[in-house]
Amino acid sequence: MVSLTNGDTGHHEMGGAPLAWRRRKEAKAAAEVLGVEYLVLDNHNGALLPTLEYRHQVIRIIREFKPDLIMSPRPYDYHPDHRYTGVLVQDSAFMVICPFFCPDVPHLKKNPVFLYFYDRFQKPNPFKPDIEVSIDNVMEQKLQALLKLESQFIEGCVSGNEGMIPKSPAEWKAARRRVRKRFTRRFEKTANQYREKLIEMYGEEKGRKVKCSEAFELCEYGRQPTQAELKKMFPFFEK
Repeated sequence: MVSLTNGDTGHHEMGGAPLAWRRRKEAKAAAEVLGVEYLVLDNHNGALLPTLEYRHQVIRIIREFKPDLIMSPRPYDYHPDHRYTGVLVQDSAFMVICPFFCPDVPHLKKNPVFLYFYDRFQKPNPFKPDIEVSIDNVMEQKLQALLKLESQFIEGCVSGNEGMIPKSPAEWKAARRRVRKRFTRRFEKTANQYREKLIEMYGEEKGRKVKCSEAFELCEYGRQPTQAELKKMFPFFEK
C-alpha cells in the first residue's frame, strides 16, 4: 500500500510535522492489521501535482514492487491529491515498461493490470464496475484497520471538531461503533448497488448472499485482462 502524501494538512486542530508523524504511525498500525507493507511518501498533503517528478516517484515504486495488479483512485474526485494520484498512476502505465525512462530502476517486462476504486462521482464519467468482490470474510479485519486511522475517521479529519475527539473510554467506544457502522453501511450499499455484477462473478446463489463488497473499474491503460484472468488475480471467487 502506498500513500503519495504524508497527510500533514489533513486535520482540524493539528498539522505540519506532528500530524505527518501521527499519520505515518497510524498507517503502520493499519498495515500490521492487514499484514502488508505500507509506504508513506513525504510529499505535502494537498500539494500533489501530476508532474514529471511525481511520475518518476510512482514509476520507481511500481518497478521496485513488480506488481501484477495496481489499484488507485479514478482521476475524478473532489480532493486534488486523490485526483492526481489517479492521473499519476495512469501516466505510469506503459512507461513502467520503457527501458530508457527512469533507467536507474530496471523496467518491467510486462505492464500490470490497473484497476480503479469505486467512487460516486458522475462527471465527466460515472464509475462502471468490471469486477465485484465479496469482503464478508475479511470485513472485521478491514474495519479494525480503518479504526487505526484515528485522526481521519475517529476525529473527523479536516471536517471534524473538538467535540469529536473522545475524552473517555465510553466516548472511544461510541466513536469506534460509529466508524464501524459508517463503513459497514458503505460496503453493504456497494453490494446492493451492483448485485447483478456479484451474481455474474459468483453465480446466483453465492451472489445473492454477499452482504458487503468492493467494486473496481478496469483502467483502459495497462494490460487488458480477460474475465478469466481477473478471476485468477482474485482467486477466492471459487471458494
